[in-house]
Amino acid sequence: MMKRSYTFTHAITRKPGASVVNGLRAVDTGTPDLDLFLGHYADYVAALKSTGATVIELDPLEEFPDSVFVEDAALCLPEAAIVMRPGTPSRLGEAAVMAPVLKEVYGDVTIIEGDGFIDGGDILTTEREILVGTSARTDSKGVAALRDIVSQWGYTLREVATPEGVLHFKTDCSLLDENTILATRRLATSGALDGYDIIHTADGEEACANAIRFNELVLMPDGFPKTEAKLLEAGYNVRKIGNTEAGKLDGGMSCLSLRFSPPVN
Repeated sequence: MMKRSYTFTHAITRKPGASVVNGLRAVDTGTPDLDLFLGHYADYVAALKSTGATVIELDPLEEFPDSVFVEDAALCLPEAAIVMRPGTPSRLGEAAVMAPVLKEVYGDVTIIEGDGFIDGGDILTTEREILVGTSARTDSKGVAALRDIVSQWGYTLREVATPEGVLHFKTDCSLLDENTILATRRLATSGALDGYDIIHTADGEEACANAIRFNELVLMPDGFPKTEAKLLEAGYNVRKIGNTEAGKLDGGMSCLSLRFSPPVN
């Protein structure tokens, strides 16, 4: 049986452009190396394609340095694509540009309106609910606007809090299967994930909490051997991808793609 939260036929990615060196970052840990970033991106796309998925690769958007992180621009559900309203003014244009791309595969798309804000990086869709973490990029008004939209398809949406100092909710967690989540201890102890089975990131490896389950693969950033061992022991098919350059811009595995199975007409 296909699981709507981690079984996908399609993904959308965007190749990093030269302007990515000017991307936003909470802490400056160095300028991304474009050539290395492009190599990591190519490995990422190859991993998605290896599952049989169709990957739509978009050209760089030099006017939007952070546009490689396409996940923040939209939420893709089996029923519809929903264009977000990013909480950083410089990124609002990314969502507008993504809308016509989604229309090509979904037909009509829905757009978050109002004066609230919501980033895709704060949304974790599971088999039972949609979890949305309020953060510096997502507020309660944005969450309410999304709830109004998804309720028509029977989704339960639960607003939770992203730990202080964490950029996005999914910076600290990722879905592994219908009842299991990879998470940092700081998020797991917050109560936001109560009711799920938790695999904790190893101490000192919290930066690898942002992974993705994509069909039979779990894509995780390279360089976190203790957490990798936990996932392998639990029976997951792990594929490691270099993430040093995206990491300099607070980006992870989920940020780099929109994953979905469009409606069948």
